[in-house]
Amino acid sequence: MKVTKVVSSSNIYNVYVGEKLRNELEQFLPKKYTSVFIVTDEIVANYYLEDVKSSLSNSNVISSVIPHGEKTKNIDTFYQLHTDALQYGLDRESLIIALGGGVVGDVAGFVAATYMRGIDFIQMPTTILAHDSSVGGKVAINHEQGKNMIGNFYSPSAVVFDVETLQTLDKKEIRSGYAELVKEALLADADFFNSILDSDLSTLTMLAMSDHINKGIAIKATIVESDEKEAGIRKYLNLGHTMGHALEALLGYGDRTHGEAVAIGLLFAMHVSEQYFKVKLPYKQLSKWLKDNNYPIELPAINTHHILNKMKLDKKTVDTNIQMILLSKIAKPEIVEVNDADLLIYLDSFINRLAN
Repeated sequence: MKVTKVVSSSNIYNVYVGEKLRNELEQFLPKKYTSVFIVTDEIVANYYLEDVKSSLSNSNVISSVIPHGEKTKNIDTFYQLHTDALQYGLDRESLIIALGGGVVGDVAGFVAATYMRGIDFIQMPTTILAHDSSVGGKVAINHEQGKNMIGNFYSPSAVVFDVETLQTLDKKEIRSGYAELVKEALLADADFFNSILDSDLSTLTMLAMSDHINKGIAIKATIVESDEKEAGIRKYLNLGHTMGHALEALLGYGDRTHGEAVAIGLLFAMHVSEQYFKVKLPYKQLSKWLKDNNYPIELPAINTHHILNKMKLDKKTVDTNIQMILLSKIAKPEIVEVNDADLLIYLDSFINRLAN
């Protein structure tokens, strides 16, 4: 088992990564709780809910199962989970466990952050993508106008990542998670980036996957520790997300996974970086790897002004000016304001480049 300690300004917690941890959850709880409320989705529940329940000695363990997918990450689910918590009698000494992927983690975490003004919660990610969203204390739900627009910074009490749960992931979810690992590698480690490009996602061993996940978590933890509330360098973690979030909102949540949209966003960030900094980046290599691993990087006909308008809803936008995370080289990110006129030019040239 690999343990990574995250030391933020508001909390200190451990990230545990290993096998069969879902069967040993009791030992990772930071204290005794009056009740434990497990939130999971309909797919994960069938595989792992009973394992987690049986690993807890608490006599009051309850659960709620929400629909699977990004469309569930909304105000209705958030409100229903609050209703469930009240009906189950949760108090301030209760614990919420988010058992699932990024959607479950974000929704359950936001419920924990707001229920009785905040109770403890533990992230139990079951997807590769959730290695990223479970570390760092961002919790949120979507608004129909934009992704993650309603949320908070609220750190978990622990992250318990049983990598055996990855064995039940479909190919789409593996692709989605690896987009975030590519992002982290681009931000901090050229060798890590190259090792991912040397990987075939259809033949990855559990050992190789665990190694990649631990490297991604270490990179994110280092950035989060320096800037928990996203006042500075934590914005780097949004590499590829300005475009990615815009595509999710435009195409409809669930049309593509979050990671599949971010993969296109990473290519766009590279495309803009090459022109802005007058440098050569491994755009072609990344594009080939994405295609070889069956990422849906083609786009339907979309008006570039519509993309621009959605990008303006990005939380990094300041006074209507879009801030993009660009790369002057691999492992050297920078925050750059891009005006509308230039961005429209970049969008046109990128869409043409993507189609060729």
